[in-house]
Amino acid sequence: MTGLDDFVPTLIGVGALVLITIAVLWGSHTPHRFAPALAILRGAAQLAVISVILGGVITSPLWVTVALLVMFTVAAITATRRLHWSWNHFGTVSAAMGAGVLVTLLVVFSTGAIEFTPRYALAIGGIVIGNAMSIATLAGRRLIESVNDRWDEVEGWAALGATPRQSTLALARDAVYSALIPATDQTKTTGLVTLPGAFVGAIFGGISPLEAGRFQVVVLASIMAAGAITAAVVVRTLAPVRMRPARLH
Repeated sequence: MTGLDDFVPTLIGVGALVLITIAVLWGSHTPHRFAPALAILRGAAQLAVISVILGGVITSPLWVTVALLVMFTVAAITATRRLHWSWNHFGTVSAAMGAGVLVTLLVVFSTGAIEFTPRYALAIGGIVIGNAMSIATLAGRRLIESVNDRWDEVEGWAALGATPRQSTLALARDAVYSALIPATDQTKTTGLVTLPGAFVGAIFGGISPLEAGRFQVVVLASIMAAGAITAAVVVRTLAPVRMRPARLH
């Protein structure tokens, strides 16, 4: 049983890291310098609440489904806000993430790569949703920023008779590739540079390193598949640009 005194070193350590983050961003005159620190505080509060909730629902298929739907909704809203909020963008992001997550989880559980239980569905579902959110944000922002920065080029193609989709084709392809770079680098350096949380957590939970490695490989492949689908759908939907998009913040 963990007592309150056991959390004191954690609070001190996290507090010190938050102060370092603020100091570095303040010293470098970075915009929104308090955003990372506020994100840490918000994440800590949310983890505290979800830890209590999951203890009672992790074995219930119904409540696990509800939890995944809440995760997905929050993720889609978060990604959409990074691309200028609109209901059209929300629909695009939701459809893209939904396609990526559903196809990936269907393959994972239908093939038996991972046993279909509420516990595993929540674990891998949460991981895939979180990464799909990040990739949707990266793909959308990369496309919008590229179109904005190279608008003269886009207009030039249009003047030569190209359709809106043809005018942004190269930019769209680059946006998909760029959005997948973090996940690709993390995957190919796993075990050499990084030890993923799912892998380490499984070992700490008593699972053998071999079994933990098997689970992690499935997770990494799931992230790549869901990310590829999400990025491709987001970019394909946003790419036919007829007006110069507003700059992102």
